[in-house]
Amino acid sequence: MSENTPQITQLDAEGLRSQKPVTLWRTAWRRLFKRKSAMLGLIILGVLVLIAVFANVLSPYDPYQVLIGIEDVKMRQAPCIHLLGCPEDQPQHILGLDGNVRDEFSRLLFGSRLSLMIGFTTVGFAIVIGVFLGALSGYLGGWVDTIIMRLMDVLLAFPSLLLAIAIVSILGPGLQNALLAIGIVSIPAYARVTRAAVLSTKQMEFVEASRSLGGGMFYILFGRILPNSLTPLIVQGTLGIATAILDAAALSFLGLGAQPPTPEWGTMLGAERNQVFTAPHLVFFPGLAIMLTVLAFNLLGDGLRDALDPRLAQRGE
Repeated sequence: MSENTPQITQLDAEGLRSQKPVTLWRTAWRRLFKRKSAMLGLIILGVLVLIAVFANVLSPYDPYQVLIGIEDVKMRQAPCIHLLGCPEDQPQHILGLDGNVRDEFSRLLFGSRLSLMIGFTTVGFAIVIGVFLGALSGYLGGWVDTIIMRLMDVLLAFPSLLLAIAIVSILGPGLQNALLAIGIVSIPAYARVTRAAVLSTKQMEFVEASRSLGGGMFYILFGRILPNSLTPLIVQGTLGIATAILDAAALSFLGLGAQPPTPEWGTMLGAERNQVFTAPHLVFFPGLAIMLTVLAFNLLGDGLRDALDPRLAQRGE
């Protein structure tokens, strides 16, 4: 051994063993935390989740309670906060009252719970169906691929919101039918993403090794290929939640989604859309809540897309 050959001491060896292995997910989280926009989206989303979980504690009134019997309360009352000059003898309503004399702040808090439920439910449904169809299409190919992808192309030929409106019009207005419609129109996006990931992964050496060892189709597909194809699905799912919340609010605004007196932001906007000049607070605050929620998921989705991009990892970004 030459004198210039570096010597590895026992202390160095122990230090190397004690270091945690660098994985894709660990590197991705580190890059994600360096992006201020993604952190802003994560903070907003965390606040929304806390509001949704503790809505019962934070809301001063029942969201369905009509306050007709309380003195000094009137329809579409402006926000009243004691610290900002509102008379002490007048009931405090932080965001005012709506056209049915219900506390707007309480309804807005409970609306966050419903909106997050809508986003996660519809995207979860779309991911399950879309991943299954896309995985079969990419792995089997042939006529199975042709049939599934042409069906997805038919669904993609229509604007998603218009197709959701058509489905709800057939099934009937209501929150459950709106969730089903949004989930159906979201399936093609996840099916195409999964198919592309499967096509690029199924020819890799570890898949060929599993196949040569006698692994079955479902084991190779769902046990070997899909776990290595999660990156685009995570990004697409995060961005898809924002789209689902926006579509649900649009359907409720049109009277096809959640029905009154359900405290849903789109329904609250639709009920007071004609009061934009006489009672702007009833339109501004639900619209602001929708905007912040969609913005949070979009910022987080963009950050995840950059953090999970292997090309950025190779460049050391």
